[in-house]
Amino acid sequence: MANLNSAIDSVFGDQNLSSPQTLEGTARSVPGEPFPVDGARASRSHRIQQLSLLREGFPLGIIPAFAPSSDKRLGSFSLNSLLLSPSSSNWWLGLVGQFKPKKLFTDIKANISKAEEWDLQLFKDTTKHIVDKSLYSLGLWTQIALGSSSSLLLSAERLGEKEGLRKKLMFVHPVRIYLFILVNIFIGLSSLAPETGLQYRFGVHKSKGDPHPVNAADESGCSEVPASLMPGLCAKAAVSYKAKRDLWRPKEEEENNTEDDDDDTPVFLPYDTRLKEPHAAVSGIVGSSLTAWITGRGEKRSLISADAFGSACYTFQKGRFSKLYGDLTRVDARVDVSSASALAKRIFSAVRRSKGSNKTDDDTSGSPRLSLIFQQQVAGPIVFKVDSRFQVGEGKFGAQMEDLIYSLNYSLRLLESGKVVAWYSPMRKEGMVELRVFEF
Repeated sequence: MANLNSAIDSVFGDQNLSSPQTLEGTARSVPGEPFPVDGARASRSHRIQQLSLLREGFPLGIIPAFAPSSDKRLGSFSLNSLLLSPSSSNWWLGLVGQFKPKKLFTDIKANISKAEEWDLQLFKDTTKHIVDKSLYSLGLWTQIALGSSSSLLLSAERLGEKEGLRKKLMFVHPVRIYLFILVNIFIGLSSLAPETGLQYRFGVHKSKGDPHPVNAADESGCSEVPASLMPGLCAKAAVSYKAKRDLWRPKEEEENNTEDDDDDTPVFLPYDTRLKEPHAAVSGIVGSSLTAWITGRGEKRSLISADAFGSACYTFQKGRFSKLYGDLTRVDARVDVSSASALAKRIFSAVRRSKGSNKTDDDTSGSPRLSLIFQQQVAGPIVFKVDSRFQVGEGKFGAQMEDLIYSLNYSLRLLESGKVVAWYSPMRKEGMVELRVFEF
């Protein structure tokens, strides 16, 4: 089943999305924006922990990634590696290094082509390019245990020629990425996310800084920053109700009878325990949110605002994902409405246009989003997956693609529901390899 918890998480904007724009490997979703595709949700494990395991399967422990750079001379391709990882029983520290080779190769090639002969000066010029600070980035993380159930995580990054280490947050919107520096604090309380039933969240959000677009993938020239990222202090509350109903699922009695009739049939453990049952099901979530801005009110922010949101999903899975071939085909189709008030305004605007009015509604958050997820087993634990999201009511054919992610997943049977994921998004021009655990 597609992850419906992204509905209530998107209201607060505190969900992590996978992005190689930072050495941490994550970015935040913009509060109040359309729900992200499931394939964009980040792993629940720290990037440092991922690299310590992934480097065992890569030559020299170097993991590749693709991410647009504000300096196009650096290119999108980068190499990442865990340089140091000392630890003890109650703390660990990790140092990650990143290298972007495009500018280095271009500069060396230009020097060699201009050189009349191979001499000491050519060697010195080449050495200067190798130590160019803009090619390298460093990330430092440390986690200290404060007790049996709590810990403190500190991190900082030094990118290229920027001096000093500083903490930053990246926000995805929807193919642009915004950099938010200085302060972004959220303190709140949330109930546990149930399979079905009621869920609530409330908290206080404080932001301070100067957000601006930094993603080279945005070629539209739009520099307007979402109002929810502007500095201010606000209180938020949300409540939602989730329901699920099976349309078809094999009965346990039939499975047991089949096993009794043919005792010689080998029983294979599923590669992923979350994908072990063929079924067809529908699910949905509806909720409402309330936001009160204490400081930072402006033209785009009202003192108090309320809204409703919801999602409906259909899932069909064939196979148990336990055999070597042809044992998993899965399709998820989900319709999301992130803002019922914006949808109502959009409908009224369409009615006015049909009556001859020229006034249009530019708020795209009111458009429903259709997410389609397709998964197909290639061989054994390897699964090909496509995540896509469309804006309904826009484009030439009534739907405009907003995001698309191709990925190859290698399920790790020992982790029950863990996998190594290599993904690429042609819309954001980003790609990376990461370890994901319990992403449902």
